[in-house]
Amino acid sequence: MEYLGNKEILKNYKVGILCSRKVPADIILKTYDWAIEQRDKGVCIISGFHSKIEKDVFEILTKGKQPMILVLARCMKKRRDEKILKALETNKLLIISPVNSAIKRVTKETSLIRNKYILLKSDKIFIPYTSPSGMLTQIIKPFQDKIISLNNSQTHS
Repeated sequence: MEYLGNKEILKNYKVGILCSRKVPADIILKTYDWAIEQRDKGVCIISGFHSKIEKDVFEILTKGKQPMILVLARCMKKRRDEKILKALETNKLLIISPVNSAIKRVTKETSLIRNKYILLKSDKIFIPYTSPSGMLTQIIKPFQDKIISLNNSQTHS
């Protein structure tokens, strides 16, 4: 397990976000609204910020002051995006790599490790959408008591 950034963030109440890669259009705007609400409330969000919608959520969150945890499905990168660097510098980001440090590329297996880590470490999990036959639909089954959906998006404040 590798860490970069503010490890104190792990002590926060954490809401995970996981979403399938392909998302119906009506879900996208609702998810952006959810992200803005979490940012404004200062809720700590944990995610891989990997799918397109998760990346958009990360962009929304970087405009706030709330802590975030980025969980990678690969080893730590040597080069980082400007927004990631700024979040690290302001102590509002923790990057975690729960996979072997030799793994340079994201695979189905490392994505599974990342997503399970997020599910385990989250106090609540926001799932905007899952593809009926997707991997995410299968792995969230044991975590039903933690899941919040767009219809029930109340989180801890």
